[in-house]
Amino acid sequence: MMSFLQRLRDGLVRMETWLAAISLLLLLALALLQILVRNLFDAGFADADTLTRYLVLYVTFFGAAVAIDRDRHIKIDVCCTLLNPVTLRKLYRPLRALAALVCAFFTEAAVRFWLDSWQYAPEHERWLVLVSLILPLGFGLLTIQFVLASILGQDNTACCTR
Repeated sequence: MMSFLQRLRDGLVRMETWLAAISLLLLLALALLQILVRNLFDAGFADADTLTRYLVLYVTFFGAAVAIDRDRHIKIDVCCTLLNPVTLRKLYRPLRALAALVCAFFTEAAVRFWLDSWQYAPEHERWLVLVSLILPLGFGLLTIQFVLASILGQDNTACCTR
């Protein structure tokens, strides 16, 4: 069972890494193209700025999911200075489970928000609602990564760098 979960985690990280890289490449290409078109032709693509904002979210969510696997996500650093390493190792799984619960609440809220957006979006803006699927998808990936981290535990013995 644990080897299956580890393979699942490794596959998710590989996929998230590729998606983050592709999103970043698309973001840079679109932004560069928009700059060139504006400066050379005094024109621009109508929805390029909106799409670049969403691509920033794609890079952020996929990167955050990879950061969870590498234990490089945002943490409360005060715990690293106040608690000894043994206590921090004991708290690793419960804190990851708590983070998974918080992300699950955000996932549920993002799904409701997305469904409302889809229901009330005009036909010509439906593509934008599809692009915004990153919100529930991203929080869902974060939830899965935190659940896997809480089940599998730590890969290394150092909780914090001092």
